[in-house]
Amino acid sequence: MYAYIKENLWQILLGINYILVIFFSIFIVLKNSHPIRTLSYLFALAALPFLGLLVYYFFGQDYRKHKIFEKKSVIDSAKLKEWRESFEFTHKENKEFEEEFGEGVFKIYKLLQNNEKAVVTFNNKADILINGEQKFKILLKDLKAAESHIHMEYFIIVDDELGKQILDVLCEKAKEGVEIRLIYDDVGSSISSKIKRRLTESGVEHHAFMPVIFTRFTSKFNYRDHRKIVVVDGKVGYVGGINLEKKYDNSFKNKFFWRDTHLRLEGDAVGSLQSTFLLNWDFVSDSKLDIKKLIPKPLKEAKSTTAVQIVSSGPDTDWASIMEALFSAINSANDYIYVTSPYLIPNAEILAALTTASRSGVEVKFIIPKDSDSWAAKYATDSYIEQFLDSGIEVYRYTKGFVHAKTIVIDDNISSIGTANLDYRSFSINFEINAMLYDAKISSKMKKIFIEDLKDCEIIDVERWKNRPLSKKLKESFNRLWAPLL
Repeated sequence: MYAYIKENLWQILLGINYILVIFFSIFIVLKNSHPIRTLSYLFALAALPFLGLLVYYFFGQDYRKHKIFEKKSVIDSAKLKEWRESFEFTHKENKEFEEEFGEGVFKIYKLLQNNEKAVVTFNNKADILINGEQKFKILLKDLKAAESHIHMEYFIIVDDELGKQILDVLCEKAKEGVEIRLIYDDVGSSISSKIKRRLTESGVEHHAFMPVIFTRFTSKFNYRDHRKIVVVDGKVGYVGGINLEKKYDNSFKNKFFWRDTHLRLEGDAVGSLQSTFLLNWDFVSDSKLDIKKLIPKPLKEAKSTTAVQIVSSGPDTDWASIMEALFSAINSANDYIYVTSPYLIPNAEILAALTTASRSGVEVKFIIPKDSDSWAAKYATDSYIEQFLDSGIEVYRYTKGFVHAKTIVIDDNISSIGTANLDYRSFSINFEINAMLYDAKISSKMKKIFIEDLKDCEIIDVERWKNRPLSKKLKESFNRLWAPLL
């Protein structure tokens, strides 16, 4: 028996593999997921013995139907419900909002309200921050001025020169009696044990989001906290694409220029950022929070009149709210849609919305990186370009460095700044957060920033692109097959 197994080990293993493939294939089909995603996993299982099973095990679980965590004490908090209710519109106010902002904005507002109870707030001051060198200069001032608490949540925190500078401030403020709560993604971040001990000894409460340890290495590897949130004293908030690492700050001597966009908020919208942070804190920690103290009261005096709606999505939500909000916004466009994204791998819904808008006479322009930090994502993105160009969309490649900003501006009245890329991962897998801004002045600034960025781009010519080498087309097509998994 032993000799037979030894002589036929490979055939036996292949047999076991394909028995498992049949079992998982039936299971995948019965889940009734999106056909493209389903076919991608079936292809991986059939074409890649053993590896296909690993891909599905680590990347194929659907936690929107089987949630990773329940919305427990925070989401059920009477104080949070009271805070939300204070921003709810009456029937008359609904009509006034629709008349002032237009039917397109009103539909987005209602969609997000129904999906996630996401409120629209008006008493807000919004400042667009270009690149890390601008963001971190202002952020450090806000952190040093904190009196009550600092809440920070990042996908990437690296204890390099910049990271240590920020973490040092957190330690100092904790020693002064300021409550510090820090969440960092365990896969994205790199913080030494020494720094973690110092944080703990200084009084900083910190937790890794869904730690990945070899002995417990499960599909949690795939569902990451891609959010970037800072809340200071419940009065100032930050959200956007810039992580806590020196490569995001061009004042350091980095290898290449990093182009990114972030948003600083003052006003009632900070309460929405706070509630999102508190939900995740409730998940990563066992500490009981005084929600009444941490949810800010609605402002009586207006900071400004920028309308902001914070939308979060991930495996913890019933709906792909960010994707649906962007889909609705794109379909509302009459004049133009300007998109900046480092990874442009749209699902079928967003692809159809963008190409249809362009063929309907809407001016659609994209800025994507010329050189990506992921060859697989680059080729997958490139596989869509010909379809974009055929639909009349202008595609520009950023040549000054790497563009990491995740922004959209539409028709001078809708803007989005946040953490979500236009790809499958952001729409369906990662935990993301975006700010939807309904404001003509902000949209005008966003439009100017986009046009300024075009100066550092090269436009993709239709004919030259269609005549690219066959080897490149094959790479694109192959990586597109994996697009739902990237």
